[in-house]
Amino acid sequence: MKQARVLTDAEQKRLLAVVAQGRHAARNRMAVMLSYLAGLRVGEIAALTWGDVLDGNGAVREQVRLSAEMTKGGHARVAFVNDRLRKEIERYRSVVGEGAKPERPLLLTQKRTAFSANTLCQLMAQLYEQAGLDGATSHSGRRWFITRLAHSGISPKVIMTLAGHKHLTTTQRYIEVNDELMRAAVDVL
Repeated sequence: MKQARVLTDAEQKRLLAVVAQGRHAARNRMAVMLSYLAGLRVGEIAALTWGDVLDGNGAVREQVRLSAEMTKGGHARVAFVNDRLRKEIERYRSVVGEGAKPERPLLLTQKRTAFSANTLCQLMAQLYEQAGLDGATSHSGRRWFITRLAHSGISPKVIMTLAGHKHLTTTQRYIEVNDELMRAAVDVL
């Protein structure tokens, strides 16, 4: 099975530029950034409510608790919110304004309903296609997240836990290897 392509930094910038020019730019950027910066699956992103990302005082949570119903494996887990993702959520909330009520979906379709995993997957595919990024899918952000952590020297067990995988071999399949990385690896000898 062919895996989703991991974007380069330049390709990621191109994607975000395309997103910025389109309709629903803030919403679409939020979906993409949750994939890249939290490593969330498209179904997990679609299931999020404002109450999942904001606390009772309206501040962005440090952790997003994903219930068993939201995750692929049916096991609850926590996604951590770094400073960059916190700023993205705050930016998005400033656009949504009063619509950021705890019980409301974080992302709404044009018809003002919650996304399903399938409809959000289709939206992300359209965004990648508009950016001319062949081979990229809604899983590209998640693969980028896992690959970036692995190449930063983060413990495989930590990455596995953040990804919500039960087996390290699953996590290892997500990690992208390319000529540049292999060249850098042998240069340390």
